[in-house]
Amino acid sequence: MNLLNEAQEQQLKEISKYLLQVRQEKGIRIEEVAAKTNIRLYFLQSLDAGKFAELPEPVYIQGFIRRYADILGLDGQALAKSFSVNGESAIQESHRDDKEQIKEKPKIRIPLFVPYVLLLAVAAVGLIYVLNPKLITQSLANKQESETTTPKQAEPSPLTVAPQAQTPESPESIVSDSENSPSSSTPAALGDSSTTTPSATPGNENNGNSAVAVTLELQGNSWLQVKADGKTEFVGELTKGDRRTWTAKKQLTVRSGNAGAVLISVNEKPAEPLGSNGIVKEVTYTPEVVSQQ
Repeated sequence: MNLLNEAQEQQLKEISKYLLQVRQEKGIRIEEVAAKTNIRLYFLQSLDAGKFAELPEPVYIQGFIRRYADILGLDGQALAKSFSVNGESAIQESHRDDKEQIKEKPKIRIPLFVPYVLLLAVAAVGLIYVLNPKLITQSLANKQESETTTPKQAEPSPLTVAPQAQTPESPESIVSDSENSPSSSTPAALGDSSTTTPSATPGNENNGNSAVAVTLELQGNSWLQVKADGKTEFVGELTKGDRRTWTAKKQLTVRSGNAGAVLISVNEKPAEPLGSNGIVKEVTYTPEVVSQQ
């Protein structure tokens, strides 16, 4: 005969599942629990199996939960309170207590004479100014004096800068500037099976302020690790459609667990696949050299 209502069955179902999980994790046999708690083995087996119709009244079930949890090293008192013998959960009871406390709070009432006193005070101040016009004229005079005595700040005159004479650039300087621009420092194409290290251009070797910017666009899922100047900036998995950009002053290393799923663009150059599908690949980019491991 089932003596529990729907709310009690739902509570007991969650509690029994939790107790069974903890007992199995700690490797405690149900016979040991029955021996230490003096609870009939039949009742414990019914509790674990979810056969709540075989259990006694809710007040006894609450005692079973407390002793069962204590043997497993849990807070039996708190766990037993989560099962209500009246079918109401502890959360509902706490909410009900809170509502009762709110109802019991005294309401703050403002006496009726307070607004009248404030209105009388405002009216009295207005009458003083109306009946005594000298106060108004004095306040206006003080305001005009303060405006006249306040010095105006002189506006700074704009500075005129003579334009510098433009000198024609020699062909060598034009070539050097084009080599030092970020768009010229592109890594060479990296093969999947061999290691290639392209030589650095003279313009990039002498440019200490150059940097490398790498943009990754995922065509599939891949695990990635990104290091900028020896510092790990990202470790994790990116999914299809993700797009990330990292920059470094000296070197930037990208390691992928699925190189075929990664499109990589260096310094805003056209994106190219990092490698083949399913291949683990690590590539290091610098302003001068692109090295592959």
